[in-house]
Amino acid sequence: MSEPLPGLAVWAPDGVAEVRAGDDLADLLLAALEGVLTLADGDVVAVTSKVVSKAEGQVRHGGRDAAVAEEVASPGARVVARRGGTRIVRNRLGLTMAAAGVDASNTEAGTALLLPADPDASAERLRAALVARTGARVGVLVTDTMGRAWRDGQTDVAIGAAGLRVSESFAGREDAHGNPLVVTLPAVADELAGAAELAQGKLAARPFAVLRGRADLVLDEPGPGARSLVRPEGADLFGWGAREAVVQAVAVLLGSPGADPGALPAFGAPLDAEELREVVSRACGDAVTVQAGPGGLRVAVDDPRARTLLDVVLAAHGWAAVTDGDRRLRLEPRD
Repeated sequence: MSEPLPGLAVWAPDGVAEVRAGDDLADLLLAALEGVLTLADGDVVAVTSKVVSKAEGQVRHGGRDAAVAEEVASPGARVVARRGGTRIVRNRLGLTMAAAGVDASNTEAGTALLLPADPDASAERLRAALVARTGARVGVLVTDTMGRAWRDGQTDVAIGAAGLRVSESFAGREDAHGNPLVVTLPAVADELAGAAELAQGKLAARPFAVLRGRADLVLDEPGPGARSLVRPEGADLFGWGAREAVVQAVAVLLGSPGADPGALPAFGAPLDAEELREVVSRACGDAVTVQAGPGGLRVAVDDPRARTLLDVVLAAHGWAAVTDGDRRLRLEPRD
């Protein structure tokens, strides 16, 4: 007998009432599944962040703007880019999202939802409850909707995870043609979140989904969590929006009050010396000459207007210019 074809099945049960603070999400899911589906070993349960936030009391009264302001003021949060009324924010969880992830849809008029305080912990609490009540070995995802920097539209991703491998590394392996795979790292938790959203829909009041077919990803322990998918500050090539990068580089240079405390870390690690020479050449042309010598990089500025521009370029790339004689500068990486 031939092996069954691999596949993924997704169920999103109806019948879930409006979630209120203090509601037991495990009870709500199991009640919705009764007579429809029994959880089995290897299943993955997805739950939208909206209902997790409602159950955990992350509802704010006073409108969306006030809730966004609260999130932006949280430790570690910063505005990455803004265009008119749209703000892209790296929030307290390290997630870069429109409006810091605050949502005013599918909630009562005049209220807004903050993201869960700790989505991985929320996922683990639900996983532990489901394991205790059903005996099934399951993984749990907390999902939310995010845009993509280079594409229109949105898709659901995992912002919390428990009992699940959230990525699969293929680094060090070879494809069918013998080509080595270097950085191939499918974010399987995000892929499962997207599949769950297809079954849940946006307006159907189906906040839960059960996915079956990837039992190989389910763990006995909590696992790394979805936070492990978030790049640390400075590791992202796009730590600032195009316009904000210029503003922050200038603000840092001038010591302006508008300089964000996270401005320099968000630009990433300093470039190596050879890359920096190429960047300065592209930005300043013949007005600035960079030479490598025993004492490091030295600079001659042939156009006085270029000095300030040079300092802005250096600030954005992790370097600074130190005066070393008349019209001669020495370049040093910033601490």
